[in-house]
Amino acid sequence: MRNAEFNDPRLVVLYDVAFTWARDDDFFLAAVNEVPSAHVLDLGCGTGRLTLALAAAGHTVTGVDPARASLDAARAKPGAGQVTWIEGTSSVLPGASFDTAVMTSHVAQFLVSDEDWRQALADVKRALVPGGRLIFDTRDPEARGWERWNPADSRRQVTLPDGNEVTLWTEVTAVDGGAVSFATRYLYPRGVELLSTATLRFRTEEEVRSGLGAAGFTVEQIYGGWNREPVGVGDGELLVVARG
Repeated sequence: MRNAEFNDPRLVVLYDVAFTWARDDDFFLAAVNEVPSAHVLDLGCGTGRLTLALAAAGHTVTGVDPARASLDAARAKPGAGQVTWIEGTSSVLPGASFDTAVMTSHVAQFLVSDEDWRQALADVKRALVPGGRLIFDTRDPEARGWERWNPADSRRQVTLPDGNEVTLWTEVTAVDGGAVSFATRYLYPRGVELLSTATLRFRTEEEVRSGLGAAGFTVEQIYGGWNREPVGVGDGELLVVARG
């Protein structure tokens, strides 16, 4: 299944266990908190890990995601009633409603085609109040992170809430320019195996800057790591703060 970790309820449970709070969440929470009591859009909110933390920090938060299984998991968590949850893509966003928009967990890279990227940026620009901020992460292709997406380097075990252990690993299946396709396999007890496939777009810093400029954003800062290091020095990231 395409992007099964967001759409298959069995893998949604595993995703929540495998990907807990980390440095990227610290970065985004701190960045959003620079504006107290903001109206915040979490586009591609998934199961709501950061979304709920933003609401707990006193912001008025809307979480938007196209994956119903992920949203179902988010809505079942403590504090979910403080968040407005919307199933859909950027096309459903209301106009001039948010002070800050975030796209975390490399959501921007799932917008593979140039047209999808242009449309999403236009939708977010429309949804922000004048001068509102867009903050997102995308992997720097100069770091060639996909070269570590192989069974030897990516294999890990995850223990589910029911005590069962799942072994998972990733392998790249195609590299076409800036688009990298890969498959993740999940081996459950008793030989049950699930498969998730995906394609991510790796945009250069120049491509990111030009796309934002064409959409009417001004880039304020691009960092290379979660501790706000310069590009090329940190964690192989492009952490973008732009203003509409």
